[in-house]
Amino acid sequence: MPTQILKAHKVRLYPNEDQQIFFAKSFGCSRFIWNKMLGDKIDHYKATKTTLNNTPAQYKKEFEWLKEVDSLALANVQQQLRGAYNKFFKQSSGFPNFKKKGIRDSYTTNNQKGTVAITDSTVKLPKIGHINAKFPDKINGLIKSATINRTPSGRYYVSLLVETIVNALPKTQSNIGIDLGLTDFIVLSDGTKVANPKFLSKLQDKLARAQKILAKRRAIAKADQRKLSESRNYQKQKLKVAKVYEKITNTRKDFLHKLSFNIIKNHDVIAIEDLNVKGMVKNRKLAKAISDSSWSSFTTMLAYKAEWYGKTLVKIDRWYPSSKTCSNCGHLLTKAELPLSVRSWNCPSCLQENDRDLNASINILNQGLLLAKQSKTVGATGLA
Repeated sequence: MPTQILKAHKVRLYPNEDQQIFFAKSFGCSRFIWNKMLGDKIDHYKATKTTLNNTPAQYKKEFEWLKEVDSLALANVQQQLRGAYNKFFKQSSGFPNFKKKGIRDSYTTNNQKGTVAITDSTVKLPKIGHINAKFPDKINGLIKSATINRTPSGRYYVSLLVETIVNALPKTQSNIGIDLGLTDFIVLSDGTKVANPKFLSKLQDKLARAQKILAKRRAIAKADQRKLSESRNYQKQKLKVAKVYEKITNTRKDFLHKLSFNIIKNHDVIAIEDLNVKGMVKNRKLAKAISDSSWSSFTTMLAYKAEWYGKTLVKIDRWYPSSKTCSNCGHLLTKAELPLSVRSWNCPSCLQENDRDLNASINILNQGLLLAKQSKTVGATGLA
């Protein structure tokens, strides 16, 4: 059955010099409004113990250069700040931070009667017109908004949020359990093992060399009493470091998207662990490996793709002893009987030899099928 969804398409932009200047102004104005509104809210609360309902419009008389950029970009900053405040008070998340130049430079605008549109080779944006672009795939549907950002490596992208229709994938009569790991990225209950690509580890030496050169050039600039922004050699090397990081991020995302779609396409019920990733990365010995694996991104992709394509994703309680339970007879070992260093074990009850990860994935599948019958499924929000 067709489902209406909101899907984001990331498109590479190739702006000319004037367009780059406009983007820089837009990034700067968006950052200024965020910081100004946040600072005024904080000062107002300290003085009155009440919340200040300020808007971008009230700052335009004092700061007339704010009129040079898209007004919807500033309006979206107001909405984002309001959302961050609500999240802080209602969900006890972190308090909104002030923004810095060069870190996640972006702004968002909305499509109003065709102000955001696409052609075969360009993207049209308000107050700037058509920008040369490269589309990775075909975009079908109504464009709702566009978020433009500049990466640390100096590349420009626009994320187009499109309202479109997707058709449910055909049922395969196949169900799967997934055990997440570090040696193998995932182990499936059918015995399939997907190796961990370790994208960061593969480029660790190249990254370390680039960062070492960057540190030397920072020291040279400091010794010469020059600002880093005025040191060409430092800026060139900073760009090289950013490109290495960007390559790691892009290859990782490509791997996760392809793997998650392949699993959704070939299975009807997917069962997976609900891991406490935030808690796990506090382990200094495993933090880098866990972050490199991006389990959270993978489970989030599985969640929204299952929702899009009519499949069922079930999360298993993080305390469920999937590794210590024999998948054949249900015998449960203690933590002392099965330390992390033991990768396989023989069940003392039925004598079955259990591969630790494969056994866990089978138990996850069995538990997931029980929960699926009770309709205890989870969407993208629940897993994220």
